[in-house]
Amino acid sequence: MRISFDRFVNLRLLLSVEGIGPLKLRNLLSKFKSLEKILNSSTTSLIQAEGIDKILATRISNIRLTKNKLQINLEKEYDQLLKIGGSVLTVWDTEYPELLKKIYDPPLILYIKGKYSEFDKFALSIVGTRTPTAYGKNQAERFSSEFAKQNIPIVSGLARGIDSIAHKSTLRINGRTIAILGTGLDVIYPPENKKLFDEISEKGLIISEYPLGTKPDAQNFPKRNRIISGLTLGTLVIETALNGGAMQTASFALDQNREVFAIPGNIDVKQSEGTNLLIQKGEAKLVLNPEDILQELELKLKPVIGKNIPKPSIELSIFEDKIISNLTNTPIQIDKISELTSMSTSDCLVHLLSLEFKGLVTQLPGKMFALI
Repeated sequence: MRISFDRFVNLRLLLSVEGIGPLKLRNLLSKFKSLEKILNSSTTSLIQAEGIDKILATRISNIRLTKNKLQINLEKEYDQLLKIGGSVLTVWDTEYPELLKKIYDPPLILYIKGKYSEFDKFALSIVGTRTPTAYGKNQAERFSSEFAKQNIPIVSGLARGIDSIAHKSTLRINGRTIAILGTGLDVIYPPENKKLFDEISEKGLIISEYPLGTKPDAQNFPKRNRIISGLTLGTLVIETALNGGAMQTASFALDQNREVFAIPGNIDVKQSEGTNLLIQKGEAKLVLNPEDILQELELKLKPVIGKNIPKPSIELSIFEDKIISNLTNTPIQIDKISELTSMSTSDCLVHLLSLEFKGLVTQLPGKMFALI
């Protein structure tokens, strides 16, 4: 704990330097390899790092003089963090989430309450409007509950509306959920979610990149949204206006090369404008049920849900059903299928084409067919 705290002090000290942000800090680390070496380097050495001019180098050299004072203040903050059951992670700690570490701008410091689980790398995020329609509420509960049944952690932002429903629906069936805050861990927003906050911190995980005492300022939430998408394999958007925060989360997910899904909505309802636009522009995959997402991410989710992915119910005619019952994953030639089903070759081809459209059968060269 002390090694982690020392790193925490050095990191906060460097980030307090005017003009030093995550990018310049990474440039310094690529040259000096450790925070301690950066702080102990001369001005002449510092200006050799990319993006560090003489003014910045001088500021870094001077900041060392304030370390003792900062350390005293941070020890108080650290003690307060421990009192509320929190802890701190830096991007260099082994417990830091691997998925989040891979995004362009991962938070260098995370304040957490609860425990990070190995299964959290299979998480999905669910986001949406703070003022959902009855349809949006039902879909948020439906998708969250199904994912939780499949042992998939659900990440959201503890906001009113879709976020809160996603958290509550997951907890209702004893699933795991993670809340990402735009405030310090000691500032619960919205305040009416105090009970929900406590339950998540007890059974799941609360994460913030902001120090204790940080208020819910508007500029905090867009940054918060990149963590929601960055922690997960994919993001599901359920109802959002065109300028909603969920649209920002979807944009971050696309930039992070993560999957984006959206549920279509009523074209006459403002809350559906964002989701419908994401689908129309091809930025999100249209989903009608939880199985659509489970199948899309089947390979990535397999370690956590195995072969328990429910297949969507597809209506088959008696002829299609007859053909399906005679097919396997091993390709069969059309004449053999005709023989097995006691149907003409032409009839078989018609029904096989229909099964292809339904995504159940694939055609191979030589009029060979197999189950997908």
